[in-house]
Amino acid sequence: MTTSRRLSLTATLGAAVLLPVLLTGCGGGSAQPAPTATGNAVSPTAAATTAAPTPSATATAGAAEASCEDLIGSDILADLKAQNWTYKEDVFAVAGETLEGGITCTWADYSVASGNLLLFGWAPITAEEADAAVSRLESQGWTREEAAEGYYVTEDATQSPTTDEDGYGMTYEFGDGWVTVADTKQGLLLIQRPAS
Repeated sequence: MTTSRRLSLTATLGAAVLLPVLLTGCGGGSAQPAPTATGNAVSPTAAATTAAPTPSATATAGAAEASCEDLIGSDILADLKAQNWTYKEDVFAVAGETLEGGITCTWADYSVASGNLLLFGWAPITAEEADAAVSRLESQGWTREEAAEGYYVTEDATQSPTTDEDGYGMTYEFGDGWVTVADTKQGLLLIQRPAS
């Protein structure tokens, strides 16, 4: 990870932690803090001349190695822990369907009431499961976009509680035998998929 990306993440995490504290005295009642954008990373762009690969018929092996602390790089892990953030682990689900062997990690400072969090997830997936998942998401208004290693399916930004600087909210990335998810498209850049 480059120094500028590490500093950018640290600044984002710091802002995410401090913003609710700074805004506590600014409003009346018990209103929830406004969601904040996460990340300053550059979104990957789709390759114009290459066709997106179709996920394979079998899911990628490696689910046994998936853990919340290994799903992100050691620099990111250290930054989150330095901000007193911890994770809650859950199953990986797409549009209400759980994917066997997957993991979703929601990182936040759970010691304070706040809407600031980061979501990272990974799961093995077959081509049939991917087609069904994308179909369900698109029927709910999500948008498919081609990518260098597969494709993205992203939530309508007007429905997303958090968006990145490019306006993307929660986004899935589908590849050959795997799927990842993050609270923003830029957040996908921080995920390190388990080795297959």
